[in-house]
Amino acid sequence: MQPQVTTKSRTIVYVDGFNLYYGALKGSKSKWLDLQTLFTKLLGERHQIIEIKYFTARVSSRDGDLDAPNRQNAYLKALEAYIPNISIYFGHFLTHDVKARVRNPKNGCPNIVTVIETKEKGSDVNLALHILNDAWHDRYDCVVLVSNDSDLAEALKLVKTEHQKKIGYLVPGQSRHPSKVLMRYQDFMKIIRNSALADSQLPNPIPGTNIYKPESW
Repeated sequence: MQPQVTTKSRTIVYVDGFNLYYGALKGSKSKWLDLQTLFTKLLGERHQIIEIKYFTARVSSRDGDLDAPNRQNAYLKALEAYIPNISIYFGHFLTHDVKARVRNPKNGCPNIVTVIETKEKGSDVNLALHILNDAWHDRYDCVVLVSNDSDLAEALKLVKTEHQKKIGYLVPGQSRHPSKVLMRYQDFMKIIRNSALADSQLPNPIPGTNIYKPESW
């Protein structure tokens, strides 16, 4: 009997960096995360990960955490130095004053106050556009989304209905509920658990470099 030949699925993983951080990594000891190892373990031998696309924005220093940009920069450099098939794409932050209504103002507190609002912009749009553009160019058989942002559902819907691509959905964080909207389009779903994060750490330092894990991590 001839052995059965299994063709691996060409797979691109699209990572919403802030969604992954706040959903699974913040407050943990697993921030020095090796994305290639993590996704290889989660997806298994049926998938050939041809690229990991990581979407984020440059953070700024803030009161009480002046070293945040240096930690982020070290991690991004580590990813690029250690994982040959990763690409990093940047959005940006917008900060502006907004008026906000106070719930149950007391002791002379005004009804309306001015607060500083900071929002990360561009990453979700960039991610959705890359998913769609790569589908049009037939660069993958399977798209794997690492995010819990329901705004990305329309992109998944289009690659499934217009291009008949397989869709994997990796939920960042074992304490989060999967998005019901994203679940409509997935062919398989897995939750990124703490144990998988702990078992998928980059070497320290990165071999052949002077890139070290931040001490506070």
